[in-house]
Amino acid sequence: MDRRSHRHRGPRAPQRSRTSKDRRPPRPAHRLKYDRRSGLMAHNRRSFLAAGAAGVAGLTFGTLPAAAARPSDAGFGLTDNGASYTASTGAGLTFTIKKGNGDLISLNYQGVELQPRGTNGSHVESGLGNTARVTATQDGTYIVITESVTNWRGSGTLIHYFVAVNGLNNIYMATYVDSKGAGELRWIQYLNREVLANIHTPSDVRGGTPIESKDIDLVGGQTRSKYYSNRPAVELVPRGVTGNGIGVYMAYGNRESSSGGPFFRDIEQQGTGASVELYNYLWSGHNDTEAQRLDVLYGPYALMVADETTPDSPDMTFMGGLGLRGYVPESGRGYVSGTASGISCCLVGFANSQAQYWAVPNPDGTFTSPPMKPGAYAQTLFQGELEVARTRVTVAAGATSAQDIASAWNTPDAVFRIGDWDGTPGSFNNAGNVTRMHPSDTRMSDWGPTTFTVGDSDVSSFPAYQWKDVNSPTTIQFTLGPDQITDRTVRIGITAAYAGARPQIQLNDWTSPTPEPSTQPKSRSLTIGTYRGNNAQFSFQVPTSAFVAGTNTLVIDVISGSGSAGYLSAGFSYDCVDMY
Repeated sequence: MDRRSHRHRGPRAPQRSRTSKDRRPPRPAHRLKYDRRSGLMAHNRRSFLAAGAAGVAGLTFGTLPAAAARPSDAGFGLTDNGASYTASTGAGLTFTIKKGNGDLISLNYQGVELQPRGTNGSHVESGLGNTARVTATQDGTYIVITESVTNWRGSGTLIHYFVAVNGLNNIYMATYVDSKGAGELRWIQYLNREVLANIHTPSDVRGGTPIESKDIDLVGGQTRSKYYSNRPAVELVPRGVTGNGIGVYMAYGNRESSSGGPFFRDIEQQGTGASVELYNYLWSGHNDTEAQRLDVLYGPYALMVADETTPDSPDMTFMGGLGLRGYVPESGRGYVSGTASGISCCLVGFANSQAQYWAVPNPDGTFTSPPMKPGAYAQTLFQGELEVARTRVTVAAGATSAQDIASAWNTPDAVFRIGDWDGTPGSFNNAGNVTRMHPSDTRMSDWGPTTFTVGDSDVSSFPAYQWKDVNSPTTIQFTLGPDQITDRTVRIGITAAYAGARPQIQLNDWTSPTPEPSTQPKSRSLTIGTYRGNNAQFSFQVPTSAFVAGTNTLVIDVISGSGSAGYLSAGFSYDCVDMY
């Protein structure tokens, strides 16, 4: 990564121009009729969870908003100088795509150059290289620049689209990959730090010293990393960087073709000495719990240039009429409707090898999915981030499938319960910090080892994470009366595990058998700002003979034959611990 500094003469005062809040791109008469809404909300057949605005997977069809008046064509256009294409929106934004490799080499707003000098061009993935084929077309409303390769990750085809709309300062994008290539997939936008200085602080590594794997740094006594810019996919509303009256924002679009489900977290920003980097990670493998989806279109999504007030996600429905490879129109989609029951607050998810979607039920439990590609899906009910029911549903084009889902989660009366069964370490020690800093950060509370006394200790003293080489064991002390001594079950829930870590327990003089490790991604997790792996529950059947009347001591150790040292030793994230 290039961290060299560079100089810039300073920005001109930006002029006020219309943003995506002010108007939407016009649509030809044949455009699909659907609408995006921001936020998480209840749905009916024509109104449901907005993919582009809220990070929810799936294209959002509904009532067509009124088309804005078409702006003047003055300034809108496409130029070709032989080496590159330059598109002008006619509203103050121009961008240049290099023909030799498809990189975006200039992003200019009202005369201010936002693409920094001395860095790579902005690009899809790590750049398509000199085998890229770049073409461009223009009509009275749209400019479409297409770059493609047929050797992506070997013999794969990748097609990336840039779209400019007359009068709107957005670059609309979408990325198609076929089934012959697989690997990291992202848009990375390099930005001029001397203009856009306001960045998400936990991901600003400028001036830092690497402390782990060259991608986690220590800056002024605080740990920083691009990983610490993450949010769950279900919360991906636009975010950007600002300065000098200008803001550049990413609208992450629908997550239909991405993977990991509604709670997956990934990189969004990084600041270095050379630039600010704004990302849309489409697939990464960063502790991803699902395989990459291939032969699909990722997006649409958009890079927005506006003032320093974060705009709403723009309307991207018009892109359905541009002939994008892999785009599935409304007529080729179906819905699922039903009732979720058994829990009061939940989310319903759908997933197969080609797509993922989710929807928030109404207060009465009824729900309708986003428009879905045809096929058979796993339908999942989540309590918080914990799967509590799963069934199957088949979606057909032009139809609505009915499928209810009810929680199958068992919450027996417990002798003790530490935390909540919600698939997160939410109430535990340091849980509020683990997604935005390294566990070694001095702002973290002491990790332990911890002794937790049932009835006396606060749940916030119980560790969110436990490592073999850092804070193991965790000890729980509890009291039983003579009439409470019987065979019992100890359950330990985890949300992620690194290096094959799993718990083993000792209760007084009794030691449990060694459990098998849970199925987890192979990458780092606990140190890169995520507790989101595969939820797993370990149940230990403890005989009557293990207990005593009075004080009992339960010791939880981390076991694994893998891992390194310190915070890269084998470890896991707690969800809940109980005994009944």
